[in-house]
Amino acid sequence: MSKVIVGLSVSVDGFITGRDPGAGRGLGDAPMLFDWYFSGDTPSKVFDGFRMSEPSAPVFDALAGRVGATLAGRNTYDDSGWSTGGTPHPDAQLVVLSHRPAPQSNERQIFVSTGIEDAVTAAREAAGGKDVGLMGGGVTTAALAAGLVDEVILHQVPILLGAGRRFFQELPEHVNLNLLAAVPAPGVTHLHYEVVR
Repeated sequence: MSKVIVGLSVSVDGFITGRDPGAGRGLGDAPMLFDWYFSGDTPSKVFDGFRMSEPSAPVFDALAGRVGATLAGRNTYDDSGWSTGGTPHPDAQLVVLSHRPAPQSNERQIFVSTGIEDAVTAAREAAGGKDVGLMGGGVTTAALAAGLVDEVILHQVPILLGAGRRFFQELPEHVNLNLLAAVPAPGVTHLHYEVVR
């Protein structure tokens, strides 16, 4: 069965956006969370235009190559400008957990309004045997609370943002993690954990 994984760029103090994120504003005042995607000499084998450092590229490509569908919340969807039909992954379908209807019909986007369990089920079906990648703090927290997440990957950028949207929201109980790998790289440290059940 496919795994449910989350891999996001995050500040040391736990933010995945800066102040004032939103449609047309992206990450707000924190675009540096993605600088490591474009600050190296090694091109990604999965994402055209991404040029990372030599240590970051294989970590990123291994993760991106596993993803068959991406599951995002509505805030992430709106902030990222995907309402015109885009998706965060060049080869994976996008599933959006939202109580509001889709702005338009698109064959690469599926909207689910009946909760995180149904959204993960739809994403697993869309993934075709590959893994489901989560995007956004709300979706990640809901999936963690429901016991649906298998791996957590933090691309930790060495900055304290002080404000923004937090990666992890309040959880009903502790979630234990086991460190699988830690890869230091220029401008980012890749921390790969499995969720202990």
